[in-house]
Amino acid sequence: MTSAKLRKERVGVVDYDTQIKEMRCQLLDQLKVLDVQLEQKTQQLQDMTDYLRRRGEIENEYSRSLEKLAERFALRIKRKEPSSHSVSQVWLALLSQTRQESRDHSGLSESCSNILITPVMHCLDYTQRLAKKSRDLCTQLQDGLLKVTTELQTAWRTYHQYHSEFVCAEGKLREAEKQEEKQKQSAAKKLERLIEKRQIKVQEIQLKCSKARNDYLLNLSAANSSMNKYYLQDITTLIDCADVGYHFSLGRVMKAYLSRQSWSQQNLSTGLQQLQEAVAGLDQSRDRDALLQDHGNTFSMPLRFPYQPHEEDQISEVSAECEMRCEMETRFKQIQARLKTVTEETEEAGKSMSTAKSALLDNIGENDLESSMSSGPSQVGSTENLNVKPSVARRRASILEIENVYFTKVKEYLVGSSLVSKLQAKHDLLKVAVEKKLQTQCAIVKDPVYWFSGKSLRIRKNHSSANLIHNHKLFSGDMLSFIKASGQRIPYVVESCVRFINLYGLHHEGIFRVPGSQMEVNVLRDAFERGEDPLSERRYDMDSVAGVLKLYFRCLDNPLFPVSSTSQLLECNQIKDDAERAARLKAIVSTYPEPVIVVMRYLFAFLHHVSQYSDENMMQPYNLAVCFGPSLVRGLQDDEVVTVQPQINALVKGIILQHESIFPSQSEVEGPMYEKCMTLEQDDCEVIIEGEVEADYSQSRDGKYAVYFDF
Repeated sequence: MTSAKLRKERVGVVDYDTQIKEMRCQLLDQLKVLDVQLEQKTQQLQDMTDYLRRRGEIENEYSRSLEKLAERFALRIKRKEPSSHSVSQVWLALLSQTRQESRDHSGLSESCSNILITPVMHCLDYTQRLAKKSRDLCTQLQDGLLKVTTELQTAWRTYHQYHSEFVCAEGKLREAEKQEEKQKQSAAKKLERLIEKRQIKVQEIQLKCSKARNDYLLNLSAANSSMNKYYLQDITTLIDCADVGYHFSLGRVMKAYLSRQSWSQQNLSTGLQQLQEAVAGLDQSRDRDALLQDHGNTFSMPLRFPYQPHEEDQISEVSAECEMRCEMETRFKQIQARLKTVTEETEEAGKSMSTAKSALLDNIGENDLESSMSSGPSQVGSTENLNVKPSVARRRASILEIENVYFTKVKEYLVGSSLVSKLQAKHDLLKVAVEKKLQTQCAIVKDPVYWFSGKSLRIRKNHSSANLIHNHKLFSGDMLSFIKASGQRIPYVVESCVRFINLYGLHHEGIFRVPGSQMEVNVLRDAFERGEDPLSERRYDMDSVAGVLKLYFRCLDNPLFPVSSTSQLLECNQIKDDAERAARLKAIVSTYPEPVIVVMRYLFAFLHHVSQYSDENMMQPYNLAVCFGPSLVRGLQDDEVVTVQPQINALVKGIILQHESIFPSQSEVEGPMYEKCMTLEQDDCEVIIEGEVEADYSQSRDGKYAVYFDF
């Protein structure tokens, strides 16, 4: 049975790994196609430049030959007496036409050698720049897409882990129930307690499993939404960005060439008409669509990630069960507000992007060919009208500035729209879950905290202060001494704050960055210092709870990372290779006392979990590093803080990202491990009534609630 479970789970992992591996190969092929497109455009522009230069030389040689021919026969005519014969007039007209044709070809030579080559060279310059910027942005978007798939895999594995535990616990419960049926009355009470204990365990693991499944489904929806957004919108936008000005510049060059040809070679009207049709057919959108069609396998969207439930789990939607209803509603409101803000910012970025694009096109086409295209046949020989404007350098600098603005707006638009896509996917699932009518009704009242679901009423108990009393100072003390004296592997202030934030604050915008109420922070600090756990009694402001956690590490006499190892830690920032840097940091951490390592492992696993919700809480690993870096790592001297703070922030960011590789596993160092899907501890809850429950409550003058239950 166990081998069959492992085989099924391994098949699911392979399916995801294979699909993501194929998508990685496809993304690499996309970059290769974009590079090939740049090479083709570069070659085309270079060929165009060579053609115009050579054409100018040929036209110049032809113009000189025609001039010599006309002068040769004009001298012969001068030697003879003037004649009014019609043949002579035709001859004179022919020589006059030859001279005019010579001047026309001379003008065409000047255009090809000077006027037309200049914008082509400019086009080559900014085409290469735009292509490089587009490729860099494409790489960034691909990294974001791959990050979403990695989060999907992580959430999937977490969900499978908890569901395995749930299946195991449920099996033990059924086994205990079978034993109860077989046993005699003497052992019935003992089995009843065992069954009750296992029922509570099943409920707790089922709740964790539901949370993990919710997270998995949300990440699954976000991954598929990001994939849709990237393949259906971002790719076309990036190709458009790389081609901005390319078709436009070539079109203008060829139009100028056609204008010059039409003045000098009317007898080639048929050929020029064909060329005119070709120039008129320049269409950036059509070329882009043709590129996507020619490389259909490379740019076609992969199959959607399928939902892969674990074992016999048939639930395939986000659930908002009684215990999670408040959390789901809070998360839904936070995502809704965040989605509205990001949508408005993205729409504004889209408008700015369109404006910058128009400005870029206007600046590219500003007056460099107007004099050539507007000059008539009588002005063809005037080199004064064929020269470009003298402010080329200034105009080019302006183009570069507008280019930077344009790509900044494109980046904001694409990144913002990708975030909107992910948030919208989560928002829609949460909306369905929250608005769905629940079969069981829940109620929550304050002080003390009661809640009931279905047929059971629970009351939340506060920890006994006697169990938390110790002889060592908590804040502004030595953590190692406190752990040894109290026997707590994780100081209860850390564990309590982390659990509170895990349950209610992972989606809280600006968690750890926004300061809480100083008065409330002081109240919480004093309560913890007295050996109490105030977070077990009531809900506090999330920013104040986060502030207490930061305050604890900031006030320690000895920082979490020993000062003696600070220089060694900062030296690791110079290592470029991620694996080598992680190995070096692990070697340094292994020299710390085991109780300190356990706390480090717990804290950084929690911070990494917070960063995984950065789309909602806006706290990326670097932002968290800025909040915790000064508290966790300190310089040898106070005057070093300002100079090394950026290095400390980078160090803490790297540890957050690579915490699994840096800190030892539980098999290497025993101790509490951070769990992503937490619940209220069973010790906090006691079932006091079983049966049908109806409740009514009203608020009294002192702000508390009176609750009335009918059974």
